Amino acid sequence: MGESFQFIDIIFFVMVAAFLVLRLRSVLGRRDGHEKQFRDPFKKRQKEQSQDSPDDNVVELPDRSDPGSKINAEKEIPVEADDDDDPLTNGLKKVRLLDPKFDPEEFLSGGRIAFEVILGAYASGDTSALKPLLNSEVLANFSQAIRDREQSGETLEDTLVGILSAEIVEAYVEGGTVNITMKFVSEQINATRDENGDVIDGNPNAVIDVTDFWTFARDTKSSDPNWALVATSNLE
Repeated sequence: MGESFQFIDIIFFVMVAAFLVLRLRSVLGRRDGHEKQFRDPFKKRQKEQSQDSPDDNVVELPDRSDPGSKINAEKEIPVEADDDDDPLTNGLKKVRLLDPKFDPEEFLSGGRIAFEVILGAYASGDTSALKPLLNSEVLANFSQAIRDREQSGETLEDTLVGILSAEIVEAYVEGGTVNITMKFVSEQINATRDENGDVIDGNPNAVIDVTDFWTFARDTKSSDPNWALVATSNLE
């Protein structure tokens, strides 16, 4: 009698289990090989990365030179949200409108190099090196100062020890020409000697801090991508 009750219990549980299976299949459905596969949003990138690059830790970034690149399209001059009335911010925005490829970081890097090259060429009297870097007015002034120095038998010792800081302080547009003024704070050794080698100005043994303001310009309508030095001034 007891065994028959156990048999009935087993049949009952089997029927319940079968009922639950049928209910689950009706709710969740069954896999017949035609359903859409689950798409792991990270899987594709990992697969493409492993095929394109042997290093699984390298992530390919969008090409900044591609006009359609999101980074290139959305790249803006770094400004604070509340700086809309700042003249420099507005000036840089106008520069960017005329020259979409303008990059402040690249400009600063190029400006530092130009500062060093121009100082060295001026001190050594190398007008040929200055010519492609200066506009006609500044070149004429530099050339005249070099001729005066040579005629007097004087030599200029201008050693750039290092650039302490370089920053953009002004940006403005004139017609199709963009103008950027940089402030350079540098350490220099300046001395002028006469034809006998005696120091007549400066001190060849002293390092001094010099603050210069240089303005570079570029005609956006020209095919020439280079900038030229158009004005200089310094704090005495």
